[in-house]
Amino acid sequence: MRENDMLEKEEIFSKVLRAGRRTYFFDVRATKADDYYITITESKKFTEEDGSFHFKKHKIYLYKEDFSAFSEILEEMTSYVLNHKGEEVISERHQKDFKKEYSSEKAESSRSSFTDIDFDDI
Repeated sequence: MRENDMLEKEEIFSKVLRAGRRTYFFDVRATKADDYYITITESKKFTEEDGSFHFKKHKIYLYKEDFSAFSEILEEMTSYVLNHKGEEVISERHQKDFKKEYSSEKAESSRSSFTDIDFDDI
């Protein structure tokens, strides 16, 4: 069997969730024994100062024997968060129109700590 045929067989079903700088990939895959499992991949984009970027990826493998316990704990954890903090996103960093303003913050902090001294005063 060619490598491409194996890759096609391995990826059975996929969904993508784009969430700001993060993208989550949910994939159903097949083992060599033709059993199914799930991979969840988080891909996060990092931009360098020069404008170039790279991605960091983290992957979780979830097997059928763990589905029930995983689902229960995930439901419990998400319910806990929503019950205690609600659905509103609190952090401004997560708002769609959020923009970092480093330059104005730095300029203000440097202005407030700067004292204008005339050498004639010394």
